[in-house]
Amino acid sequence: MKSRFFIYVSLIVDLLIAASKFIAAAITGSSSMLAEGIHSIIDAISQLLLILGFKLSKRRPDSTRPFGYGKELYFWSFIVSLVIFSLGGCISFYEGLTRLKNPEFEGSPNWNYITLAIAFVFNMVSMIAALKAFNQQRGRVSFWKAVVKTKDPSTIIVLLGDFGDLLGLFIAFWGVFLGRLYHNPYFDGFASMLIGLILIAISAVLIRESKSLLLGETPSPKNIRKVVALAEADEAVIKVKKHFSTYLAPEEILLQLNTVFKDNLTTRQITDAIERITKTIQAEFPFMKQIFIEPVAR
Repeated sequence: MKSRFFIYVSLIVDLLIAASKFIAAAITGSSSMLAEGIHSIIDAISQLLLILGFKLSKRRPDSTRPFGYGKELYFWSFIVSLVIFSLGGCISFYEGLTRLKNPEFEGSPNWNYITLAIAFVFNMVSMIAALKAFNQQRGRVSFWKAVVKTKDPSTIIVLLGDFGDLLGLFIAFWGVFLGRLYHNPYFDGFASMLIGLILIAISAVLIRESKSLLLGETPSPKNIRKVVALAEADEAVIKVKKHFSTYLAPEEILLQLNTVFKDNLTTRQITDAIERITKTIQAEFPFMKQIFIEPVAR
């Protein structure tokens, strides 16, 4: 079972950072700092929804959901991707537009710089925790390919969220710094709008991946070939005629094999072969917890 410790780390970090950003925004009147505060609140809400999705997905199967509740995590990941990040991006963009219409400076920018520095350190802690979990999952697979192929959306949501945070902090710093340097508050407004666009771009990536998982993804062709080979290696099997598979959760796969057995086998022999093949497959692929082997004619 994969640890979800990095989600709790990210939640605590986001709440602390959001509080500091809102205080700095209230003192200095910086719209980019306010956008960053909204960004951190959005991140914290997303962590709470992911935790909710994870808890709900662990419920035991019942008569209404015989295959379990694993896709609860995929559903709440989709909600986080579609609503939370998009909403945060739009609010940040709108805040930047408002600042362009009413450009003004308030207070000392030093509060902004201190808050950004603190936020950067905390975000690095959160990102390192998420990156460690992600690297354990992806192994030797390239970073972007692992993002696209992952079956655990919670990891990439936290990881890309933290990456967006760090990028947003960098932009907010230059928005405040250039605005004060050139006595031009428009820099701050443009920085806020750019932070909003980054949030929306991250949302688009996460929506694509979460939607794909919610609709159903299959294991890799390489693993399916291994499964078919294991089944066909059994002494009672002639061939696997068709196969169907889908992820029900990050750690649960449903598999069906339409299998042609040898002639003249008794019902008991076929039943024993099915049990034997199931155990063989699950020994190699423990995530394939729901396996249905159906005897079919040639």
